[in-house]
Amino acid sequence: MFYFETINNKKILKSDLLTKAQHLFTTRESVVTPKDIDSLKTLCKINTEEICKYLKVSKENIISPVQTHSSNIKIAKKGQTYPDTDALIVEDKDIAVLLNFADCTPVILYDEKNNTGAVVHAGWRGTASSIAAKTIQYMQKIYSTEPQNVTALIGPAISGINYQVDKDVFEQIEKTLKKNYGDYYSYDEKSNKYNLDLKTVNYHQLEELGVLRIDKCNYCTYDSVDVFFSYRREHGNTARHSAILKLN
Repeated sequence: MFYFETINNKKILKSDLLTKAQHLFTTRESVVTPKDIDSLKTLCKINTEEICKYLKVSKENIISPVQTHSSNIKIAKKGQTYPDTDALIVEDKDIAVLLNFADCTPVILYDEKNNTGAVVHAGWRGTASSIAAKTIQYMQKIYSTEPQNVTALIGPAISGINYQVDKDVFEQIEKTLKKNYGDYYSYDEKSNKYNLDLKTVNYHQLEELGVLRIDKCNYCTYDSVDVFFSYRREHGNTARHSAILKLN
């Protein structure tokens, strides 16, 4: 179950399903990524310092890639940069990985047996390539990760009620699932579009891979714009909330 905690009276979101590694989702109060909004830069600097202290990690050791809605997966290393990357695996206890979101689906993965994990950015393109499931498969090759040992947290993202896609996008998503689930979409005859719930799609992709422990957040970023950021609700003029993972 997801719940709010605070860092210096600023909300962060966590899940009680993951207790063996440090993780959090930032909010509007604890934002660390202002994008191009100058008025937030001072707050983001302060919040970054506070989160670093909370996680016991230096600012230089929080690794964040340049996200491009790709299906590229990399292993985070100190001092390295990651262009064109939408999933970062962490294996070093001295670093944390951070990815940014404002409607797309954040997924935190943790393999307790091998003490490794990842943060994944799953927009519709990433979801259409099953990026969260593929990250676990990547971890299988490197660490012999078994899906049944993985805990998955699917964080705040836009809900199906507020997210419509054309038929071609829906069909790309539909092909990623083995079963014909009816709980992640609905067809809107008036607009000739599909309402699509990417959180639920990612849930089924992970479930079909064999992941047993999945916590799916109920918060919709579009409806909860007072707590999180929404690219669509705010017409692109918005900052980003972040998903962060650090190993113990």
